[in-house]
Amino acid sequence: MRKSILSAMSAAASITVLSAAAVAATSKLPYQDPARSVTERTEDLLKRMTLEEKLAQLQSVWHQRRQMEDAKLKFIPEKAASLMPHGIGHIARPSEFKTPQQTAEFNNAAQRWLREHTRLGIPALMHEEALHGYVAFDATSFPQAMALASSWSADDVQEMYSVAAREMRATGAHWALAPVLDIARDPRWGRIEETMGEDPYLVATLGIAAIRGLQGEPTPEHGWDQRFANDKVVATLKHLTGHGQPQAGVNTAPAHIAPRELAEVFLTPFEAAVKLAHAASIMPSYNEVDGLPSHINQPLLRDIVRKQWGFQGAVVSDYFAIQELRSRHQLYANDAEAAKAALLAGVDMETPDPKAYPLLAEQVKSGALDIAVIDDAVRAVLRLKFRLGLFEQQEVVVAEADQTLGSTKSRQLAQSIAEKSIVLLKNDATLPLDASKIRHLAVIGPHADETLLGGYSSIPRQTVNVLQGLQQKLKGKAKVSFARGARITENSFLQTKSAATADSTDTSSTNALQAAAAKAIQQRSQHAGTYSMLRWNHDDTVAADPLENARLRAEAVALAKTADAVVLVLGENEGLAREAWADKHLGDRTTLELSADQQLLAAQVQAAAGDKPVVLVLSNGRPLTLGSLASQMPAIVEAWYLGQETGTALANILFGDVNPSGKLPLTFPRSAGHIPSFYNHKASSSRGYLHDDISPLYPFGHGLSYTEFSYSDLSISTPDVAAGAEALIKFQLKNSGKRAGTEVVQLYVQDPVASLTRPVQQLVGFARVSLEPGQTARVKFALPVNQLAFLDSQMRWVVEPGEIRVMIGSSSADLRLRGVFNIAGAVTDVSAARALQSRVNVSYGSP
Repeated sequence: MRKSILSAMSAAASITVLSAAAVAATSKLPYQDPARSVTERTEDLLKRMTLEEKLAQLQSVWHQRRQMEDAKLKFIPEKAASLMPHGIGHIARPSEFKTPQQTAEFNNAAQRWLREHTRLGIPALMHEEALHGYVAFDATSFPQAMALASSWSADDVQEMYSVAAREMRATGAHWALAPVLDIARDPRWGRIEETMGEDPYLVATLGIAAIRGLQGEPTPEHGWDQRFANDKVVATLKHLTGHGQPQAGVNTAPAHIAPRELAEVFLTPFEAAVKLAHAASIMPSYNEVDGLPSHINQPLLRDIVRKQWGFQGAVVSDYFAIQELRSRHQLYANDAEAAKAALLAGVDMETPDPKAYPLLAEQVKSGALDIAVIDDAVRAVLRLKFRLGLFEQQEVVVAEADQTLGSTKSRQLAQSIAEKSIVLLKNDATLPLDASKIRHLAVIGPHADETLLGGYSSIPRQTVNVLQGLQQKLKGKAKVSFARGARITENSFLQTKSAATADSTDTSSTNALQAAAAKAIQQRSQHAGTYSMLRWNHDDTVAADPLENARLRAEAVALAKTADAVVLVLGENEGLAREAWADKHLGDRTTLELSADQQLLAAQVQAAAGDKPVVLVLSNGRPLTLGSLASQMPAIVEAWYLGQETGTALANILFGDVNPSGKLPLTFPRSAGHIPSFYNHKASSSRGYLHDDISPLYPFGHGLSYTEFSYSDLSISTPDVAAGAEALIKFQLKNSGKRAGTEVVQLYVQDPVASLTRPVQQLVGFARVSLEPGQTARVKFALPVNQLAFLDSQMRWVVEPGEIRVMIGSSSADLRLRGVFNIAGAVTDVSAARALQSRVNVSYGSP
């Protein structure tokens, strides 16, 4: 190893260092030639780079980026020269606190400087958050991920992420830190709203759609060298792995998951995303599994991800995660040791600032680290830059950035997806509301006059809150009155001196810039009608004053007595459930209950309303346990965080202009004591509790409609299906009600006798089917037998012979049709041929 290091160092030392102008004056070098392949260009550029230039490509700047911005958030070349003299791999979150025009101008200036003033002119990747839309001022804010998953619509997920990619590229960004593919099994965890639920098949299907929206459709002929279109970006799979079932629901805590369950459940969406969608980036999780933090899990990142799955993209660290190998996991004496361990495990890039990876230089020079490991990581970064066309890309058109973000068409899509994401949990003939019978509508709730967006949100160009949506719906027809009724938390961030009074032009002070940014956020929040971003970012969460809540409750009860109907909007907010990213910034809970003041408000409002319609609307990021409200409330709607068009979408559902079609992507437990509570459990886990009900409050896949659907005529093509073949499952669906509607049909299987215990149910297919009253559809699932493979006692993917039970219905607990087929013959190793998705076809008959 020593010899190879010295040889590489000698080669690096022999490089003639030219100025940027001198490089530009030479004839076109191979890496500058777009006609050459990605591999040719990467290898040519790599051999021209010094060690310092290579390490720069493995780093990003975030806090330091702010030092390159003046008081007007414009790029400062002099600062860039000192902060990234050898170039940079990423510039992190350049859109922060900027308008689309300011972001485009900054990105143009930064790229221009890198091309003209670094030796080799290597442009930077601009990475941004995009959990439920591009996280930037004026960008379109779609429903939060959990709400998005409630649509069970892969087509909409793909289109939504296409919008996010297009908006990002319009401002000069190239890399999205999304989607989140964590399997969520503990609703106490504050980040559960960022996930797409508890089921690996649902998450995999929606995750593949998200990646295709961000990156485009993969083409087999181009493989991992496929070029990105000008309106596409790199997708990042988050967070590998086990992040969604942390010990006690505490963020970043150890995940106590056995290897078989880890592979069969938690890794499945990531595997599908790599194999079927060619996701170009992966982010390891903060947590550990069996004592091994993901950022140093070489068996996972190299053996499974790269060798078994064939991943050829880049692995990027989570923010500060490499330093936390020392500070939180207490594994290393210093950041240099942590950096070496992470790099050897397969983490190609450090985020968000150069802290640990710059220390790799001395280890290479001392012979403690082979430069070949550095080269492998640099290759991964450069390949993405060539695939994105960054070396040829012209500057973005500043004027088009402002026109692209938050467009009318994107706003319409946000509304449509929000409507599909709303889940009707309960309805005792209360909904839809009849506008002709309402002269006075009471809208009551802590945040009914504000648009809650959830975590990883910015401030969209415009928002519609619940109160505004209902006022618009009943304009000229009825009076709409508002009472807050209670506060959940106090807006303590509005009283902070930095946010209220900051007016600094001292660009040398990071604190001054942050204070000015806080003021800008507050001003934009007031304009847009949402404090989501401030509440989610602010460290302190202050409980509401009970005496003030008593006064607000009295006002609400008085209003309920005078109204003809009540829409009661309760739940949580972004300060109560969020990412706990530091010991002083917590977001996980020990309870899933509504606050005591909200429970009291609900009881008193319902009593005051008497026999008048009362609709409970939940606005929240995690499943809630409703206690007596579940039985007492006549109608309950799960609205989650629905994005910028919340009010319009909800009003359309409540008054029947749109028929609800959302389905729960995870189980609602009866209490925190019922956790873990997920539908695909093992049979031995369901014995029961003393003096309590073990069943869920609302099961996975649950969601009601204003119409009725009938299931009939199940047929399975053949009773015996061989491994490698498909079971063809057909049935008829009819809208037997009086309204047009959409049903999400769900296909489950059970393996009742196997060599190892199997889940009592396993989702293997679903489809959204829209029908007019009386209309029928023939739904056909092609289920690959290899999709039913599991890991045997020797940890091999196997397909075993025997009976497979088929169950089809409206939810995991509402199964209308049952059948069986047999797997004929066993296959002992199907790793390469393991199927990850079934196919579905819907043919419609006449109404």
